[in-house]
Amino acid sequence: MSVHPAPEFLDIEMQESSASVGSGAEGLRAGDLGQPEYSGEDNNGHNFVSSATRDSNLQGNAEIWKKRALFLKCRSRIDKQLQSKDSVFFRDGVRRIDFVLSYVDDNTKDGEKKQERRKEFESNLQKAGLELETEDKSESEDGNTYFLKIHAPWEVLATYAEVLKIKVPFKANDIPNSQEIPLEWLFKPFQLAEEVMHPEPDYFTSAFQKDKQDFFLIDNKDTFFPASTRNRIVYYILSRCPYWKEDQKDKKGIKRLLSNGTYTSVFPLHDCRYWKRARDPACENERYTLYRQWARFTCFYKEQPLNLIRKYYGEKIGIYFAWLGFYTEMLFFAAIVGLICFLYGAFTYHDNVSSQEICNDAGNITMCPLCDKKCSFWMLNTTCESSWHSHLFDNEATVFFAIFMGIWVTLFLEFWKRRQARLEYEWDLVDFEEEQQQLQLRPEYETKCTRRKLNRITQEQEPYLPLTSKYARYCLSGATVLFWLMLIIACIIGVIVYRLAVYAAFASLMKGTKELRLVGSFMTPQIATSVTASCINFVIIMILNFMYERVAIWVTDMEIPRTHMEYENRLTIKMFMFQFVNYYSSCFYVAFFKGKFVGYPGNYTYMFGKFRNEECDTGGCLIELTTQLVIVMVGKQVWGNIQEALVPWLWNWWGSRKARGHPESLYSRWEQDHDLQCFGQLGLFYEYLEMVIQFGFITLFVASFPLAPLLALFNNILEIRVDAWKFTTQFRRPVAAKAHSIGAWQEILNGVAIMSVVTNAFIVSFTSDMIPRLVYYYAYHPGSEPSMNGYINNSLSVFEISRLPPQNMPDADENPEWFNNTTITTCRYRDYRYPPGHEKEYQHSMQFWHILAAKLAFIIIMEHVVFLVKFFVAWLIPDVPADVKARVKRERYLTQEYLQNYELDRLKKTLQGNGCHDTDAFITSTERHEVLSEVL
Repeated sequence: MSVHPAPEFLDIEMQESSASVGSGAEGLRAGDLGQPEYSGEDNNGHNFVSSATRDSNLQGNAEIWKKRALFLKCRSRIDKQLQSKDSVFFRDGVRRIDFVLSYVDDNTKDGEKKQERRKEFESNLQKAGLELETEDKSESEDGNTYFLKIHAPWEVLATYAEVLKIKVPFKANDIPNSQEIPLEWLFKPFQLAEEVMHPEPDYFTSAFQKDKQDFFLIDNKDTFFPASTRNRIVYYILSRCPYWKEDQKDKKGIKRLLSNGTYTSVFPLHDCRYWKRARDPACENERYTLYRQWARFTCFYKEQPLNLIRKYYGEKIGIYFAWLGFYTEMLFFAAIVGLICFLYGAFTYHDNVSSQEICNDAGNITMCPLCDKKCSFWMLNTTCESSWHSHLFDNEATVFFAIFMGIWVTLFLEFWKRRQARLEYEWDLVDFEEEQQQLQLRPEYETKCTRRKLNRITQEQEPYLPLTSKYARYCLSGATVLFWLMLIIACIIGVIVYRLAVYAAFASLMKGTKELRLVGSFMTPQIATSVTASCINFVIIMILNFMYERVAIWVTDMEIPRTHMEYENRLTIKMFMFQFVNYYSSCFYVAFFKGKFVGYPGNYTYMFGKFRNEECDTGGCLIELTTQLVIVMVGKQVWGNIQEALVPWLWNWWGSRKARGHPESLYSRWEQDHDLQCFGQLGLFYEYLEMVIQFGFITLFVASFPLAPLLALFNNILEIRVDAWKFTTQFRRPVAAKAHSIGAWQEILNGVAIMSVVTNAFIVSFTSDMIPRLVYYYAYHPGSEPSMNGYINNSLSVFEISRLPPQNMPDADENPEWFNNTTITTCRYRDYRYPPGHEKEYQHSMQFWHILAAKLAFIIIMEHVVFLVKFFVAWLIPDVPADVKARVKRERYLTQEYLQNYELDRLKKTLQGNGCHDTDAFITSTERHEVLSEVL
């Protein structure tokens, strides 16, 4: 049964329906209804007015708001009959909404300027051929926001599709797909339905040409271009449309209008709600499909619907998820090998002779103080537990795993190139590089570069930046980046000073506190210092990250890069340099500097002449490097996931709390998306940065922690679904963008891969205790058979306590009860030096030089072996699969052939129209070649 609203509300509805469609039109204002502006809602979701208005005319306002509530109720009933507000179409239900702009009234002096800018901007959008429709603020949930809906008609889409060289289908692909998966039945549980994995048939494609529309497979002009292509075209127009008079060339682009507050947001629409299908049968419901089949964590073991992701979000986001998925798959193999190496350490846990000696009677060795004044003489067997723990990561499998990871990273990068090449072909990105450089000039570059010069290739005037200005900007940029890198190094030095200063305090505290003495075997002063320093370092890393991100964006904007790709590449290099130093510097310190420049009793080395350099534990610094790596890596991943998932959800929950109870007829599709978080232009950049930093952790220092790939694997399985959930449910739909590769990140990964071979070789040689043990086992073992018996005693040098300078001696009350300086005359320290009384006392012994030579030899051999295997594998595996090369050539040939036949058919029809009937004889072979040349 139909519902007939009251007459006064029909009049309002007629005014609303005739809201202006065009430039600067703002439809029916709240004031036209006699409505006061409201300032919020009460606990029941009802609007309430400001206190000043309420005090002046409370009774009249109450009547007005009763009418408004009745009006909205009636409008809801009308909309249920005509069209739901949860729609992606104009009011006519035919024209699709390709973009939405929002703005609010501004009663300040600047408000008139904003209104004038909007009027001029919208007028120019109409001149460009776009169709506009405005939703009055009285129609919005908050009563303050206007929504400008934009539709691109066919003529606009066809024109700009040709300008942007968008590839569209012209014939079904008839090349048979011979790719077969061995044992395919094993992968059935991990596969998605065919309609989800391949939402579109495979076509031959060619760059769109407006004058050859009948050549392409155009069944329906309204659906020929997918929504992602439509919003990409509209955004291209928005970013270049002027909003002021013609003589002011720099006044153009939606970005500047957003920055000066003329508009509050700009976004394309999601096609439906993510948790249920749209009522409109014309909606594709792709968001719903992505949520059900991809974004839920219960799908963690399923493959990703990359083609659907690409269709909905564009190639740039699609290539990111393809790379992340491939990286996660390859991590599985590294995680398995790393787990085996860890289990080897666990199974040989009790066979470790060195730890047995430390924990048994042989460990009753008096060790020299580890710091001045506050550190006492101590017994070696107090490090019993930490020596056992160290064996889990510092064993014979460490060398094998370091070599394996050097080869794994090469296989990962080479196989990714092949996967990327296949995606380039399947997603029509083979010739994209040239298009990117020629067409995608940044609007900021065109605006700020006022000078023009002749392009010798196109013979057209184009903007350029003078060399003097360019070099001056580069110098300022380089100086800024260098300053921040120095700031990071200064902070790291501060953390090192903290480690040196606090060690003595921990040593004294643990000795003097009964409760802490009970855990002394588990938590030594070295471990306590390392853990607290790692936590402090992690906090500093997060703070510096927050500050530097804004500086890097400002510096990159100042350089005025020419294209979007150039902008992202420059920002990528700056951010990664900073993040590299920020995240890895503390690990580099522990791995390669701590305990290496200590000196010996009586001749210690001091930082700044005050702080005595740290010593490693008796079992080496590897366990401390492991601790540092686990805290920074795991802490970053946990914090990153919380930041990525929880923060957007909280913002969205708070922003939409007033409208969640509304029916969909009142809570429109554009308002729902408006309440979501904005996915910025650099949103994907931060996703890549997070994963590349993780890649550095599992490659640069993996010899110290074989379980790092396993932790990364678990994190990435979660990361894929968190990112998918975030994209589908928490963010507005991003503007579709093209990308044929992961960009500058590919070169960064190659650089990290090469560096990882060097760092792991040095970790095994200088941080691990592996090489000294091997030298002792084969060259310095007692008896005729190689063994590790006596290794601990051999690795400790002797110092005469009476010769210890007063500044190095412990205070009288610091020494333990068992220490008696009359019976204990010597102490031991970790080094290879001649004992007192020797003609070369306290100088490095020959064993030290043998061990150093073995370490350097191992580095050279390992690097050469791994690099040789890397280069051989890179040469053996072609970057582009052979079948992809063949298909690309075949498609180009067929495209040229079909285009030639099409041109010949057109020429025949033209000649027949001019009265020539024997067209085959009329068209000479020369003309056929001319047609073919034109096609080519």
